[in-house]
Amino acid sequence: MIETLFSIKRALASMVLTALMAGGIKAQIRLDTSSFIRHNQSILSLVVYVSDSLAYAQSFNGHSNDDLFNNQSLTKNVMALLIGIAIDKGYIDSLDVPIANFFPELKKDPDGRKAKITLREIMNQASGLWHENLENLGQYLSLNNPSGYVLQQPLVAAPGTVLHYNNAASHLMSVILSKATGQSTLAFAKKYLFAPLQISRVKWPEMKDSYYDGCGLLSVHMSAADMNKIGRLILQRGKFNGKQIVSKRWTKSLLRPEKTYPAPWGLLNTTYGLTFYHKLYHNLPVTYGMGWAGQFLILIPDLQAVIAVNQVVDDRTAVRQSAFFMDRILPLIINQIVAQENNGDSFGLSSLNKRIDPAILSLR
Repeated sequence: MIETLFSIKRALASMVLTALMAGGIKAQIRLDTSSFIRHNQSILSLVVYVSDSLAYAQSFNGHSNDDLFNNQSLTKNVMALLIGIAIDKGYIDSLDVPIANFFPELKKDPDGRKAKITLREIMNQASGLWHENLENLGQYLSLNNPSGYVLQQPLVAAPGTVLHYNNAASHLMSVILSKATGQSTLAFAKKYLFAPLQISRVKWPEMKDSYYDGCGLLSVHMSAADMNKIGRLILQRGKFNGKQIVSKRWTKSLLRPEKTYPAPWGLLNTTYGLTFYHKLYHNLPVTYGMGWAGQFLILIPDLQAVIAVNQVVDDRTAVRQSAFFMDRILPLIINQIVAQENNGDSFGLSSLNKRIDPAILSLR
């Protein structure tokens, strides 16, 4: 009896939260009938918005939509927006500013190439700087000055030539932001990003160099609903509730970077640029952030859709969880969005079913 009452209470709370989050629901997609969802032990929260209206929001496996989740490398995507805001406000000159402007010791380094590394190359994972591997991850995290250590090590490649996924160098985004603005990354984020997006609950640890984690090894923790706002801000060309938070030009650069590199992981034929992955997926351009163990922030501009998902962080199943979501669950979500349009429950989309891969439209 107690368990039944608890279940009813949770269901009612979920319904209320869904209604509050919606703010004007046009339609709902229905995913819970899929065995891929119902029997999934990894998914914790899934939030889908279409045309800035809530289409789906559900928590799983004992969690609630209000929980703060470990977003892993989606931290990099949050940092990308903060860097854009700092550029908009004149704290940082441009993406092509040499990082030596913030780390003057690089100008004295015997390897003159280090002084020419740019912020763009850091955000493209193409800086050539030393990068940690899984086998020495603990060693890197134990360093008292992780940012200084990265800069002191020999280059592993010529800057700008090749992608090496590099959490150690990505953390420098946070260091650069703090040095440029004179504020901590969290303070800057609260003032210029979180508060305007009405994000009030965030947990963001510092690395041992006293700078907030800029890469996701410790991770910015927020709800899937709030992470979804990050994606919607990009699709809405930097606006939220009618207020311009980041420039339209910056959001365009995140969706279509000037320079990308082939990524040897993620979806087949994916490229990487400015902390996001880019892929033509079943004939739809998709931009997505990906964190370890299947944390995703997926933007599908042609569907006006933003998908945020958090999953259990478990090294034993991490790769499998990511692949399963992208291979099995994402196609179902796209199918449902298009099906609502075809059924007359319009999200304001054009007749995309004529262009989308028929294989995705056949899923039920």
